[in-house]
Amino acid sequence: MNKRIIDILKLEAPAKIEASGWIRSFRGNRFIALNDGSCMSSLQIVIDSNSFSKNIVDELNNGASINVKGALVDSLGSGQKVELQAEEIKILGISNPEDLQKTILQPKKHSLEKLREQGHLRMRTNLFGAVFRIRHHMAFAIHKYFNDKGYFYIHTPIITGTDAEGAGETFRVTTLPIGKESIDLKKDFFGKPTHLTVSGQLEAELAALALGKVYTFGPTFRAENSNTTRHLAEFWMIEPETAFADINEDINLGEDFLKYLINYGLEHCHEDLQFLSDRGVKEESQLPKDKRNELSLMERMQMVISNDFERITYSKAVEILLKSKPHKKKQFKYPIAWGVDLQSEHEKFLVEKHFKKPVVIVDYPKEIKAFYMRENSDGKTVAAMDILFPGIGEIVGGSQREERYDVLEKKCEEFNIPKEAIWWYLETRKFGTVPHAGFGLGFERLMMFVTGMSNIRDVIPFPRTPNNAEF
Repeated sequence: MNKRIIDILKLEAPAKIEASGWIRSFRGNRFIALNDGSCMSSLQIVIDSNSFSKNIVDELNNGASINVKGALVDSLGSGQKVELQAEEIKILGISNPEDLQKTILQPKKHSLEKLREQGHLRMRTNLFGAVFRIRHHMAFAIHKYFNDKGYFYIHTPIITGTDAEGAGETFRVTTLPIGKESIDLKKDFFGKPTHLTVSGQLEAELAALALGKVYTFGPTFRAENSNTTRHLAEFWMIEPETAFADINEDINLGEDFLKYLINYGLEHCHEDLQFLSDRGVKEESQLPKDKRNELSLMERMQMVISNDFERITYSKAVEILLKSKPHKKKQFKYPIAWGVDLQSEHEKFLVEKHFKKPVVIVDYPKEIKAFYMRENSDGKTVAAMDILFPGIGEIVGGSQREERYDVLEKKCEEFNIPKEAIWWYLETRKFGTVPHAGFGLGFERLMMFVTGMSNIRDVIPFPRTPNNAEF
């Protein structure tokens, strides 16, 4: 079997090698840049055009796939340590030059929007090859982290009758005819209204109250009609739940988890991260000064792993923002007052301008947080926390869960959540209830941070957004 290019580039010459991949470029009828997606770098193939038939040489176009056998030797040119001197070439798949001109595979700069339109090909570009290799490593690191910490991986339902946060922005699932005014829901497939899940948290809590430490990592869906750079209709969530834990232990886990992921990326994705960081620096330099990130991608990652996260209360955060120059000069777009949810501009100010490191905000007003968050003794706030990152704002949101049956029952009434819909959730508080806590990390939000991509549609292979479900 032929070796992958990432492994070939580590070999010492001389050696007999077989490699397969796609042609990135063919210069002077002599030098082929071959890439198989295993890494950013391409393997240089050196051919003597006179040693191969004209039919073979004519098919060596950008985008064509080939298999090459030959001798791996030390490279005399710059830019690569070794190169492969071709002795045999087999065309696996042709690439018609006329058709190629209509695609993003032609060697020229393309807009991100154009790349999204050709999602079936965009992973073959340097940019998206880097993004999706990093996505793999981050997903693997998540499972490794929790496995090593003794957490059990739980598969929670994709189809559910529960709206975890009560937002109501759900995708209905039904087998009944659409458009009929009077529908007997008991005749629907599940005998009740169901929708695609918005969170696996409530089910994860059930598992944690039996297994102690669990996590979910699966797709979630929000029917929010939003076309911003930060929203998707389908995205992936990581949601750990820990029994016998309070809010402070939840924060400690979140900080340790995020630092682990960033360190893992720096260790295992250095080439791809360096490419994305260099790209980001170049693009930032073309933006107006007030729109630029002050730190490069690599510098933002180093900020995370080099600092203890600052921990402040929501009340303290509001106080800092009210005293800040942007507030006094009315430069914030959204007003600040105790009791309102903080916006991205406020979060970024706290991280990038005031503390200059990641920030954890705790004890939010109970009116702006979900019903399941544990009410504090002051009667005004809940044991909720958000972790804020440079360049992105909130990356993690979590809380200590309300374990007291009577308090949770009361909060269901306050939030207009029918008790019959979550009777099973309430019942867990009747039989050996314990303090427990958890958080949610949007995987695509993490990917935006570690890749520096500014649009969430560019960190998931096939984005689902309003009016877009291609591929």
